Amino acid sequence: MAVLKVKFTKNKRDKLAQVLWILNWISVVTGIILFSLGLFLKIEIRKRNELMANREVHSVPNMLIAVGVIACGINFLGGKICYDCSDSNKFHRWKLFMLPYIICTFFFTFCILVGALMCYTMRNELEESLYLGLKEALKFYKDTDTPGRCFLKRTIDMLQIEFQCCGNNGFRDWFEIQWISIRYLDMSNKEVQDRLKSNVDGKYLMDGVPFSCCNINSPRPCIQNQLTNNSAHFNYDFQSEELNVWRKGCRKALLEYYTQIMQSIGFTVLIIWLFELSVLTGVRYLQTAMENVLRQGDPDSESDGWLLENSFVETARSNLNIIKNLGKSNQINAISGNEDPNMDVPTADYGPDNVPPKQIPTVSQPLS
Repeated sequence: MAVLKVKFTKNKRDKLAQVLWILNWISVVTGIILFSLGLFLKIEIRKRNELMANREVHSVPNMLIAVGVIACGINFLGGKICYDCSDSNKFHRWKLFMLPYIICTFFFTFCILVGALMCYTMRNELEESLYLGLKEALKFYKDTDTPGRCFLKRTIDMLQIEFQCCGNNGFRDWFEIQWISIRYLDMSNKEVQDRLKSNVDGKYLMDGVPFSCCNINSPRPCIQNQLTNNSAHFNYDFQSEELNVWRKGCRKALLEYYTQIMQSIGFTVLIIWLFELSVLTGVRYLQTAMENVLRQGDPDSESDGWLLENSFVETARSNLNIIKNLGKSNQINAISGNEDPNMDVPTADYGPDNVPPKQIPTVSQPLS
């Protein structure tokens, strides 16, 4: 029994073909939107590529870009097919091509759904990438004279100012690294020497943060050094001074920023998937209805259209049997070792050694 069978008159088939032609052209626009969203996400990630450790985060925008390009091509071809399907004579040229086209479009539509889901599942991978990337970038904050790292200080400062954050997990991350270059330290100063000697790795560590961590909303001048020393500053308590420096870590700030972008993109891609699925359903109805018209031989007659000719179980069983039979035929060919296409052609029972005797025709004698 056919699944979701619908009866179509000639007028309904023509209208369905016209509507699908328009929808396929709209789908070309949605393909451009997918391409644009993927390109936008890729640019946003590349802006802070230096702060990410895992380069696999580009898989989502790359997939959206590829899907968008393919969508433009498939839907452009679909528009041409639907336009020709309004005429049963023109449908002949697409008859054998329609089913493979629908199957390929189905898998392509499934890829759009995968792209939408990847936008929602990318958070954990992105969080790990940001954590490792920021941790490594903070170590090189002081290396303004090292080739390849000279712009990293500016990148981190701009990041902390723009996203109002400080450090990786928080401002205390700066206490664990030497973020001041040796060239700006007075090595003859006893306090500097003591700090360097007190650390096992010989690093100049202090409870201070860069200027970019300062909260612009603070009513008092920003305190960058000796943040945890209450006695070093008048009327100061570092535990209650929420407005002195940014308390939020940059990893959390960036994660919230990218999560918001990806959720918006994922929602848009999900809507596009539903739209593409509806177009694919209409094309399937048009294909089956036109094929039934050809079987009936009357282009003006009514015809049935369906999604599946048989039930889901019967369709799955028949496809499984086809796959099994293909496997068995391959096994028989492999065992016999004979790939001659004429192997089953029957041969004669005689050869050069047993040529059948020729029959000598007898000449009838004339009557005397």
